Amino acid sequence: MTPRVAVVAGPDPGHAFPAVALSCALRDRGVPVLFVSGTQWREAVEREGVAFAAIDLFAPDPRDDDFGFVLWERSKQLAPGIARSLREFGATLAVVDSITVPGWFAADLAGVPRVELVPTSLQEPSSFLPPPGTGLERGRWPLGTLRDAWMRRLHMRSREVGRAECRAARVAIGLPPEGPPVLTVVATLPGLEPLRPDWPPRTEIVGPMEWDPATADLAEPPGDGPLVFLADSSATGRPQTLLALAVEGLRGLRVACTKLGTPVEGMPEGFVAGPGRQAPLLDRAAAVVCAGGHGMVAKALVRGLPLVIVPGPGDQRENALRVERLGAGVHLPAARLTPATLRAAVERVLRDPAYARAARRIGRSAAGRGPAFAAERVLGAAAPSAATTREGAPS
Repeated sequence: MTPRVAVVAGPDPGHAFPAVALSCALRDRGVPVLFVSGTQWREAVEREGVAFAAIDLFAPDPRDDDFGFVLWERSKQLAPGIARSLREFGATLAVVDSITVPGWFAADLAGVPRVELVPTSLQEPSSFLPPPGTGLERGRWPLGTLRDAWMRRLHMRSREVGRAECRAARVAIGLPPEGPPVLTVVATLPGLEPLRPDWPPRTEIVGPMEWDPATADLAEPPGDGPLVFLADSSATGRPQTLLALAVEGLRGLRVACTKLGTPVEGMPEGFVAGPGRQAPLLDRAAAVVCAGGHGMVAKALVRGLPLVIVPGPGDQRENALRVERLGAGVHLPAARLTPATLRAAVERVLRDPAYARAARRIGRSAAGRGPAFAAERVLGAAAPSAATTREGAPS
């Protein structure tokens, strides 16, 4: 019997776009697919020939400022509607973004096996590494390992609070306390993951998954010099400041910046900014400036492009420091960001070919992986006997 796959992701581009890429790869294999997300992606997804269902919205609540309320209470409210969409579609398997909790609950309410899609590096803690999101390198004995153990203890304490809240939320909507995914697929590059002996079971790196809602191209700025591709953060609530700094600091260079929305007017000579497909410009770029979101970091590395990363907190900082330690780019903290420091960092990665060599080395680690490979692994998870263990660990 042909499986019918529902793919559920929140509306933030960093989570929705890899999920759409996987949906399109499943479509290409002749699998009926339903994509469930925010309404802003309906037109673009349906243009791809993928069925779409919207996540229902509720009226704003004063408690929405409380992350715990949003994570668990809102998920309890949203899950029944998503489950209804899965049942109406006749889903036999659900692929759910790693932080889209209502999708977790909905798949279990609908009674279909669930695959977790992680659109970043692996966020599962390790007994051999500092907690994810810190960006820290593995500590050395004695003080470094003691630091890591202390931080892991604090991290695990917070995780256990979250697990308890998750169990309570599941029980409140009629689910058993536990409901783990049958498989976790991680949409990253193996070369970007630090080695860890305790790679989680049923977890596999499937490579980056690119998708772009744009249908037109942004014209490349005229000239013969190297092209710098710039991307501000697309994460909700993150300020977008890199373009404004670049306009002052990168004058004389050729800079292209794609942005969702309307064209940006008043750009100086050598700059273009506005909506457009990213891939054609990235394919001609010599370096990338970004805020460290995993999607853009991965796009740069698979093309062998060195990076200058001005990160926000959490996974952006983690990505920036990993890239810097691997020699593929420069981490420029926001506290040190000025037009002058931005220009110096960009000139550094353009001038020294070692950065591009390191980026190409990491990019090669993803050879043979991507949306088609991920679709194959997801469909394999639909078989009762399928169980991926350590096969997908970085090597």
